[in-house]
Amino acid sequence: MLAVGAGPAILGGGGLRPEITKGKRFPLSERRCKGMIGALDIGGTKIAVGVVDANGRVLAKEECPTDVPLGFDHAMQQVSEVLARCADQAGVKLQGIGIGCTGPVDPLTGTLGDVNTLPGWKGGNPVRKLSAEFRLPVAMENDADAAALGEVAWGSGKGKARLICVTIGTGIGAGVVLDGKVYRGVAHSHPEIGHHIIEASGPPCSCGARGCWEALASGPSVVEWIKTIVPAAYPSQDQTAREICTRAQGGDEWAQRAVEREAYYLGVGIANIVTLFVPEAIVLGGSVMKSASLFLDRIHQVIRQNCGLVPSESVEISLASLGPDVGLIGAAQVWRNRFQSSGD
Repeated sequence: MLAVGAGPAILGGGGLRPEITKGKRFPLSERRCKGMIGALDIGGTKIAVGVVDANGRVLAKEECPTDVPLGFDHAMQQVSEVLARCADQAGVKLQGIGIGCTGPVDPLTGTLGDVNTLPGWKGGNPVRKLSAEFRLPVAMENDADAAALGEVAWGSGKGKARLICVTIGTGIGAGVVLDGKVYRGVAHSHPEIGHHIIEASGPPCSCGARGCWEALASGPSVVEWIKTIVPAAYPSQDQTAREICTRAQGGDEWAQRAVEREAYYLGVGIANIVTLFVPEAIVLGGSVMKSASLFLDRIHQVIRQNCGLVPSESVEISLASLGPDVGLIGAAQVWRNRFQSSGD
């Protein structure tokens, strides 16, 4: 079992609070097995909640809106109710709770930083809240790190000691696992690889810089760019990156140009990762990569053109295999890596 470097935030004790709601039951043999972990994937628009067993299977899950304006305490109360319901639906008693959360988080204290998609939540502590509510040990990591741990344990990165998991969607995030440990920067910080600068004169980014990878290659950046090149009669308003990819597959010239640009910038960012880290594997996930067939050939071409000083041909580029449940599976793996690896 992999060990998480320096260990994520933890608190512990006791058992599940006695809230019972009718729901689907699993066979008694499954209900009695150990290793049932409550899992939370906290994002800016929704929070996924579920129960994950020792084999990485999601036994029950629900989603609820984040409702950011209603505040951190409201969200934690809502999550507590949903998690208790999921545990009842799965018919299990939880052993612990793992969390993957967007944005800057302190994995040792469990405190949220200044997360731009969670305004007003800075200083909130999901670890402390849920540990007090459920009387269970709780561990938290940045959601990109959680996804990386999930893919290493159960997905495309299984068995890889040096892996980087890149999620490309509304933003770009990356979790770095080196020699079996989540890499941390100073003050336990999570490297914001999505905000390394590709073009210094490029478009402005929400982080305050210009030309970040996220500003050039995220899903919204594709949508914004196509609006700047199409004629006035082209239906470019209110479309999504997925719709642009669909049009490109259908032969639309403007969409194909947008896809070519996206593939190029994805390739440049991934080539930089290859040059800097030379990992065994890079796993690509997120909503944009649902159209991976449009991008992969160009990505490989850009890597070959730009990574001449490292053995780039030995770096395995693969697609994430855990699907939409990667956030929950990864969150459960955050807990297991902290507690089971240390013998707790």
